[in-house]
Amino acid sequence: MDIILSTRNPTKAIEIKTMLKEFNVNILTLSEAGIQGEAVEDGNTLEENAAKKIDYAGLQLNNGAAWIMADDSGIFITALDGAPGIKAARWAGDEATTEEIIHYTLKQMDGIKDRSATFKTAIVLQSPDGKKLYFEGLTTGQLAESPKANPKPAMPYTAIFSPDGTNKVLAEMTIEEQKGLSSRGKAVLQVVAFLKGFLNG
Repeated sequence: MDIILSTRNPTKAIEIKTMLKEFNVNILTLSEAGIQGEAVEDGNTLEENAAKKIDYAGLQLNNGAAWIMADDSGIFITALDGAPGIKAARWAGDEATTEEIIHYTLKQMDGIKDRSATFKTAIVLQSPDGKKLYFEGLTTGQLAESPKANPKPAMPYTAIFSPDGTNKVLAEMTIEEQKGLSSRGKAVLQVVAFLKGFLNG
């Protein structure tokens, strides 16, 4: 069973591949599947953006129908009325680097005592017949006042976000630790439950 993972984010690909390694599933990123370009993420929700990534990959496939998976994540900061939300990757500017996003976020939080935030991840998995399945993970936590570790590549908030129940930021955790704590990990666990039923059914 092959699943096209509609992303070029190296950290995301490694995490999802590792979390699904117990299955006889071959995960192929856009590059590995020979798909050029990326979807325009102009949806109003994380679910819409993930679905747009699915649709883009589906249109580019040369070998017809396939399983396709995509996700989108956002961070909703309590003291900023939920900002940046689904614009987490772009609120510092469309071309902002990982380090610039971290700096911009911490600047917005300067002097604010309430550091609580919620990470949300939406995953969409599309079957070869075009049926879309939706999964969601939520993680509440705290933003640090300065980076506590080097961020994971293309994942700025991993350097400053600690899930509730741990003092570690996401960048300090192994992928196994993130499974039950990070929003992506929680969403992937739901995909794991689905695959167990599908492959063993």
